[in-house]
Amino acid sequence: ITDDHPNASSLHSTGREVLLPRAGLVTLSVIMAVFSVTAVVLNATVIAVTLRHRQLRQPLNFALVNLAVADLGTTLTGAVPSVVTNAVGYYISGRVGCVLEGFCVALFGITALCTVALIAVERVFVVCKPLGTIIFQEKHAVAGVAASWLWSLLWNTPPLFGWGNYELEGVGTSCGPDWQSRDPKNLSYVVCYFVLCFAVPFIIIVVSYSWLLWTLRRVAKLGGAAAAKAEARIAWMVMMMVVAFLVSWMPYATLALTVVFKPDMNFSPLVKVMPIYMAKSSTIYNPMIYIYMNKQVRQTLHKLKKQHILT
Repeated sequence: ITDDHPNASSLHSTGREVLLPRAGLVTLSVIMAVFSVTAVVLNATVIAVTLRHRQLRQPLNFALVNLAVADLGTTLTGAVPSVVTNAVGYYISGRVGCVLEGFCVALFGITALCTVALIAVERVFVVCKPLGTIIFQEKHAVAGVAASWLWSLLWNTPPLFGWGNYELEGVGTSCGPDWQSRDPKNLSYVVCYFVLCFAVPFIIIVVSYSWLLWTLRRVAKLGGAAAAKAEARIAWMVMMMVVAFLVSWMPYATLALTVVFKPDMNFSPLVKVMPIYMAKSSTIYNPMIYIYMNKQVRQTLHKLKKQHILT
């Protein structure tokens, strides 16, 4: 982008400019277009099939549908706009659009992470029975889903009122929390954000799955092979979803932490952009795993397909 570009002054005024060549931006746009269409179709399918068929309305599926809603929100507010901005070659939505995009993507992203933690806790209650006869019921699932949204809203709203900020990130074609500002208020927000919105859910996930795997192994050794096998199948499905989510988001979290604590470190454009778009691409993995590994969902989709053919 040159100085005579109509949007160059606004981009340069932020101290950031688009760093990728035109071919790189077009490539990103095409890749994100493919991911966006796929994510919309897959997540909408999970939501529609689960809500339409009563046998799929189980406590675990409440959380899985919530994860699909959050992933769909991330796609529509983060991935789809990035298709347009990268195609155009610069950020076109102005300051208000940047703040709105940063808020929405962060809101849906942290809700998704909290939902993954909720799924881990649900599996612990079902398999490990930490509270004895108290089981994870529909009301607990609904409360957990509501808590995931409220927690995310609580910690993503402060930048709208001056504690923290949303800014252009990566190569200047998308927006997110401002990791670079050294302002004490912004720095205090970022530290709290990382601890409470990344570290806490991550610890819950690690502890829950360590406990879950230990319990399944113990049950198998005690001769409960059949029960353990059935629960293990679900556990592996959810484990794959957790791993896919973390693999997608950890590079972004690592890059952001590095920027916070080592602000003078220089990164190549590729290093700046890859973690951001890896995180945005996470929205397709969970529904793919869920549909592929959930026998009930596959059977339901097969029935719908047969009904459509017959009609």
